[in-house]
Amino acid sequence: MAVMRVRTIHTFPQRGEDGVLHDTARVDAHGVEGDRPKKAAVSLVGHDSPHTRANLVLDAPTSVVEALAGQVLRVGEVLLAVEPTGNHCAGLYASVGAAGTVRSGDVVEVVGDTE
Repeated sequence: MAVMRVRTIHTFPQRGEDGVLHDTARVDAHGVEGDRPKKAAVSLVGHDSPHTRANLVLDAPTSVVEALAGQVLRVGEVLLAVEPTGNHCAGLYASVGAAGTVRSGDVVEVVGDTE
């Protein structure tokens, strides 16, 4: 698999309003700092799904991102356990296994599986 990186980081502080673009963001068990509570702590999507409200947009197609379901990913300092959204939304939902900072350009590395 080719190296995958974080292309952009977004938060959505207010429902229905435009997101806020970040170069770096702190992530903890509750999600991305400054984001409102949602179904999952963090959401990820590929670069070909630009109209979603995902926190992390990766530099791969969404189909490649979705193939990571069931894996544990290291993104910057953060560990994310990723699962399918379970609905019509593109991308993945993630719970946070280790808090830290994520930066645009960080490598996305598979470090294990969620089982």
